[in-house]
Parts: sequence; structure tokens; C-alpha cells
Amino acid sequence: MFVVQLALVVLLVVVTVLALILQAQSAVMQDARQRSIVGAEAFAHAPATLAAMTSAHPSALLQPQVEAARKGSGVDYIVAFRPDGVRWTHPDPRLIGKQAVGGRYPPALHGEPYTDTRNSAVGPAVDTVAPVTDTNGKVVGLVSVGIRVQKANERMIGRLPLLLGSATAALVLVAGGAVLINRRLRRQTHGLEPAEMRRMYDHHEAVLHAVREGVLIIGHDGRLILANDEARRLLDLPEDADTARRPIAELGLEPRLTALLTSGREATDEVYLAGDRLLAVNVRPTAPHGGPAGSAVTLRDSTELRALSGRAEVAQERLKLIYDAGLRIGTTLDVGRTAAELADVAVPRFADVVSVELLEPVLRGEEPESAVGIDLRRMVVRGVAPERAIYQVGDALRFVPGTPMAASLATGRPLLVDDLLRSDEWRRPDLEATRRLLDARIRSLITVPLQARGVVLGLVSFWRSDQADDFQEEDLAFAEELTARAAVAIDNARRYTREHTTAVTLQRSLLPQTLPEQSALEVAHRYLPAHAGVGGDWFDVIPLPGARVALVVGDVVGHGLHAAATMGRLRTAVHNFSALDLPPDELLNHLDELVSHIDMDEARAAGSDRQEPGDPADEMPWPGIGSDTDGGLPNGGRAGITGATCLYAIYDPVAGLVTLARAGHVGPAVVRPDGSVTFPEVPVSPPLGLGGSMPVETAQLTLTEGSRLVLYTDGLVEDRDRDIGTGLELLRTALASGTDRTPDQTCATVLEALLPEHPSDDIALLVARTRLLDPGRVAEWDVDSDPAAVAPVRAACLRMLESWGLTSIEFTTELILSELITNAIRYGAQPIRVRLLYDRALICEVSDGTSASPHLRRAATTDEGGRGLFLVAQFAQRWGTRYTPGGKVIWTEQSLDEGGRPAGPHSADDVLDQWDHVPAL
Repeated sequence: MFVVQLALVVLLVVVTVLALILQAQSAVMQDARQRSIVGAEAFAHAPATLAAMTSAHPSALLQPQVEAARKGSGVDYIVAFRPDGVRWTHPDPRLIGKQAVGGRYPPALHGEPYTDTRNSAVGPAVDTVAPVTDTNGKVVGLVSVGIRVQKANERMIGRLPLLLGSATAALVLVAGGAVLINRRLRRQTHGLEPAEMRRMYDHHEAVLHAVREGVLIIGHDGRLILANDEARRLLDLPEDADTARRPIAELGLEPRLTALLTSGREATDEVYLAGDRLLAVNVRPTAPHGGPAGSAVTLRDSTELRALSGRAEVAQERLKLIYDAGLRIGTTLDVGRTAAELADVAVPRFADVVSVELLEPVLRGEEPESAVGIDLRRMVVRGVAPERAIYQVGDALRFVPGTPMAASLATGRPLLVDDLLRSDEWRRPDLEATRRLLDARIRSLITVPLQARGVVLGLVSFWRSDQADDFQEEDLAFAEELTARAAVAIDNARRYTREHTTAVTLQRSLLPQTLPEQSALEVAHRYLPAHAGVGGDWFDVIPLPGARVALVVGDVVGHGLHAAATMGRLRTAVHNFSALDLPPDELLNHLDELVSHIDMDEARAAGSDRQEPGDPADEMPWPGIGSDTDGGLPNGGRAGITGATCLYAIYDPVAGLVTLARAGHVGPAVVRPDGSVTFPEVPVSPPLGLGGSMPVETAQLTLTEGSRLVLYTDGLVEDRDRDIGTGLELLRTALASGTDRTPDQTCATVLEALLPEHPSDDIALLVARTRLLDPGRVAEWDVDSDPAAVAPVRAACLRMLESWGLTSIEFTTELILSELITNAIRYGAQPIRVRLLYDRALICEVSDGTSASPHLRRAATTDEGGRGLFLVAQFAQRWGTRYTPGGKVIWTEQSLDEGGRPAGPHSADDVLDQWDHVPAL
């Protein structure tokens, strides 16, 4: 613009000078015209002219400037007036405010200067009317500059140099004004070109009307200056509300909203009613930001936002419910508990009532082949009192074909009944019961099959009452997702139930089914498997020769089938070693050696079965302890059983003596008849399989009759939340709480005091109350190393049998004693002793000082001897050899039960009849 203006002025000056030179004759009029035009244009484009004309008192500001300019420029008059012709200035102040001579000037009103020769108040004059425009091109006023023709001629003729100087000054003035105007425009427009400003304006206009928020600009006088399309829609404004600058109070808005908009105060997200909409209103004053006083208002329709917020809250609640389901469902491996957890999660956050039914095979750990035609068992119902439910927990159900439940089971897909009042199919199983359900205001149903790995395990029914929204299609997918999570947990529990049942069956078959009859101890026991699965704890009561009893408690570390099978192997080994009548230390040494051999065999088997390096199976994780399938290693190997412990005790009721040895096991507790509890020191050896060459030591305790010997595994006194020291103190307190309790009562008391809520290890508990054999039923004799001593001892034994009332077995006893005593005298060494014990059987014991053991063999027909032990084995119920530190004991047992094994021959002829094949001598 500056360049254009400058070029135009220069062109005018040049044209003027050339016209003066070339047309001297017409210079007067042309000069007058030029001077008039230059004066008018210069004054119209002066910066102060526009500011004065747009001020509140233009006459006061313009009159001095005009007079100064007139006197300085030499023109005859300069008049500024409004576009309607009313003067703002005039050389004659009396004419200010009156209509200008000559009327209106259409060209000037359209932005073009107008020059004409007319009769003015000072005579004929060349008059130029120039428009004064604002930055938008609007004509805000007119400037009229006149030069009398006569004076112009004189000046042009006499003062041509001055005219040229004036032209030059005008050029400088116009250029300077243009520079000032250009700088101001650039400062106000931040250097933007007109085209750029136009594009920015168009863009702002488009954005203003495109935003989804209503925008209002309100003036300081409370009139609406601007409103975008969204504001018009939200407030239902008239078309001319902003163009006519109508007052806010006349727009028919809600009174509270009108008061806010006209108050000028700030507001942030205040909610107001506008018709049927709730608007969030923000108000900010514009004056602090450099604009004119007023307010900028934004309006947001919170009605739609609340609807969106409600949907978002529902989605968030569903996600939280799914998250909670992942945490709360499947915390145990119990199908019933898992079903209850599903119902607890869904009520009341998703449904008012939830019922869960499982197929009967699932409860047994089996995988159903089909869900059709199989009874279901109701596992849980939540949201209604149990007595008000149509079917009680535990009831067997079979849904009638055609009902939503039966269809869902058959197809494996969820079904929705949004209005139970309009549907009759679901009522078919029981019309009366379903009527009660409707009376309880239940109105909507979703039934979803419990399905895992493509197998239907049961059915879940979600019910809503009329106090909640009916189920919709979108609820169907959520119910299916929730049920699918529970189905996986139930399927895991089902498979665990199957494996656990198998392991428990194996374990129970390997544990003692009944305790053997014996007179030395009154025994009670308890065995509780861990919640994580069956383990390797075991106990046993083994009768031994001489009325003695062995008590065994052992523990195999770990759980599962392998631990149970290992326990069975160890228990069998203990039985076999006990049959040899070994002392506790020797028995544990043999057991340790056996376990070491088993470990080496399994290690070799695992090594031979191992796959080549790099096989993907080598990278498979090993099963962890606690699973009913643990114990298996990759490539078919087996975990070693190192870690087994054992405590072995032998009680002799004749002397009241108990001999104990333990390999890595917790020690016993002894409760005396007076109620005192002690934990005797029993030397501890390494666990089985780790003993190596270390010897096993024993301890001997003398117990009075009525004492209680308590053996247990570490699961009783030690738990993840309780150390063994605390457990032993609790055990001491429980045992000391009653002195007259039976062993069975003692077991119950101990478990009540020490049993954890969720045992992490098996618990085996054995309580034995001691008895002493009546001294009147024990007889002993010393025997000299002389065959003649046999007869007196044998006679004394017969007399003792007669006193005991055992005359029916005198002959066989005499025969057995004669053979055993004779062998001891012939082959043994002193001391030789004979002992008779009258217990549940008659026990004959002959001891001597040698460790040489007799062997049963069949004598040849030509042998004169060698049939003694054969006779003993024939007429005794059992017999054997027991080694002692000073020699050995050969013992026999004869049954006192008349319905049992025959006691033997009653005469010598019966004995001789059994050797009728022996030739005569």
C-alpha cells in the first residue's frame, strides 16, 4: 500500500509540474485544481484527521488543525464535514454545524475524491472533496479544499517556484503519512499481508461456527455482539440477535442464565437450564486481555455429556467387575467353592439373583461327554434366601427340553429372556415354582453354559428384578465373559478333583486301614491330608514278638502321587525290616540304605531317559511341589525321594521300656500320668537317604503305666504362619490340659488346638497310652548248661501253664520248650534263660549268649536228628529269632483262640504218626 500511495503522489506531482511548464496558459486552473486536490488528499490521509473524525468531539479537534493547514497552505478554505454534509470546520465559525454548500458528493461518498469549480462563499473557486476512510475502507468524513480562481492565477504566475516547493512538501507529507500508516497497520496486523489477513479471518469465522461449543461475545452494555451457530442452537436465539446487537435481557433466556450473562462476573462450568437442556456455562471478561470491556461466554451441552458419562461409568464398572472376577474366582481347587465365588462376584453388581448348577460327572472329577440328558446339581444360589429358592442347594435338576436352560445346555450358547412375563417356555419345569419367582418380582433372565475347552460343565442363570433395568443384548456378552472365567477355574478344580481323588484313594490304600490288636498300648490316630493335595506322611502300629509293639511315624517331603507311592514303598520296607525284629537303630540304617539305592536307581533312570540337548522338551518347566501330578521330571524321569524322615519306637510292656531312634524327624512328646509333658531328647540322624556312613543312635525311656507317648509329623507343629517353637508350646499346652483323657480324646484336643485353617502339609498324629503286662503273667527261669536241667525247667513251665489255665496246650508247649532248651544247651552259651509270657498268645522265649541262629531244614530219611525246629514250626503259630546285645532269643507264639489254628497233637502217637515214612532202625 505504501508503494502504491507513494507512486501515485509522485505521479501527480510530475504531471502537475509538466502541466505548468507545457501549458502555461491553462496553468491557473490546473494549478488551482492540483493545489485543491493535494490539499484535500493530504489532509484526508493525515493520521490525525481520521482519529479526530472518529472521536467524540471532532469539531474541537479538527478546527484548529484545519485553520492551521489553511493558513499554512495558502488555500482559501478547508472544510471538514460529515458524509451527510454537516460541517465540522469552516473558516467562518458561524457556519460550523450547518449544511455545506453544494449538497452531497456521490463520488466522494463512494471513496473517490471529487474536484469541481463552483461558487463558494468566497467566490468562484476550484473545490476538491476528498473522503476520509477508516481501515476497513468505510467513509467516516469528507474534506473540502478550495482555491479562488483569481488568487490561483496570481499565485501561479508569480509564485511558480513556491508552487513547486509546495508540491514537493505535499509529496513528503504524503509519503511520511503513508509510512506512519503502514507502520501502524503492520504493528496492528503483526506483519500480515492483506491476503493473509483475509484467509485468517475466513478461518476464524469457520472455526467459530464449526466448534461444538456455543460462543457468545457480550458488550459492556449487555448487548449481544457475536453468537456462533452452536450458541444459536443451544439457546434458540433469533436470527438477528447479534447483528442487531439485541440486549441479552430481551432474548427470552432462563432468568438465572440471563442474570449470569448480564452480571459480568466470572463463572466456570456452572450448570443452567435452557429449555430441555442442561448447559455448562463459562464466562470470562475480555477487558484484561486487551479487548474492549465485555464478556466471552462458552456453552457446553452437558445433557449429552451426562449420557456419555453414564455409558462410560457402566463400561468402567464392567471392567472392574471382570478384574475382581479374576481375583476372586478360582482361589481354591474346589468346584463348589468356585461356583460360590462366581455367584458372590455377580450379585448384586450385575444381577439380583444368580444360581449355578453343575453336571453330576463334574462333581466326581469326570469330563461330561454331553450335557443333554444328564442331571445337574444345584451348587449355589445368591441374592435370595435359600428357603425361598425354587430349587435348594444340592437338589438334582433336569431341565425340560424347550426351556432356555435346556436350549443353552444343548447349544452351548447363552440365551436372553428380557421379559419373563411375556415368555412361557422357562416356566415348563415347574409352573407353581416359577409363579413364585414372578411374585418375587423377577423379570429378566440370562442363562449361560459353563463351558471350558469346548466341554459344557454346567449352567449359570442371572436374574434381575423389576427394580433394575432389564438385561439387554450388550449384557449377554458380558455374562458370557464372566462365566467363561469361572468355567476355566471350575474345569481346573474338576481335573484337580479327579487327580486328588486318585491320589487320595492310593494314599488311603497304602495307610493302615485298621490297627492290629495288641495288649501293650491303647492307640488312637489321626491323619489329615494337606489342602494342596495328598502327601507322604504315614504312621503304623506293628506288633512284635514278646508282646512288644513298634510305633512308626514318617514323612516324605512333597505332595502328589509320587509322594504317596514313595510313602507306600517305605511303609512296606519298614514292615519287612520289622519282621526281622531289628532294633530301631539297625532298622533305620537299613531303611536309609534302601532309600539311597532307590534314589540312585531313579537318577540312573532319569539320565537314561533324558533327551538329546536342544530338544524343546528340555526347556519345559518341572512340576512344582504341591500338585497332584508333581514328581515327574522332563523326559520321563522321577524326582528322588531324598527328604523322607522317620521315627521308629519299640515299646516293651514287660519292662515298660521304649526304645526310640529318628532320622530327620521331629521328636516325640511324653505325657506322664500326673499330666506333666516333656519332649525327651532323642538323638537325631540325617533324613533317610542322606545318612551315608553316619550311625543312628537310640534313646531309651522308662514309662510308667498310663503314660501317653505322642508321635507326630512336622505338619502338626509347623506351618507357614507358625514356627516350630510356637507349635511345640501349643502342643505342650494342649497335652497338659487333661490327664484323664483317652488317646482318642487327646487326638481331638491336639487337632483342635493346633490344626491350621488351611494346612499346607499333611498331619499324622499317633497317641499311645502305655500298659504293663501283669507280673503274674510273666515267668522266667535260668538254665544250666547241663542236659539234665531240661526236665526240671520243663516241669516248672508245665506247672505255670496249669496255674494259668492253659492245660490244653501243655503238650505242644512241653515239646517246643524241650527242643529249644536242648538246642540252647547243646549249641549255645551261658547265660541261658527261659521266659513265658501269657498275653493274647502264649509266648515262649529261650535266650542264650551266642548269636548263631538256627535254620529250619528238612532232614533226610537217614538223619537221626534235625527235625526239632520243624516240630517247633509245625506246632507254634509263629516263631523266630531276635538278636540282643548279649546273644539271641528264640521265641514262639501259640494261639489261645480255640477257633483259630489247632494247638497241635494231644499225644505222642499223634506226633509219631507224622513220621510214619521213617524206616525202622
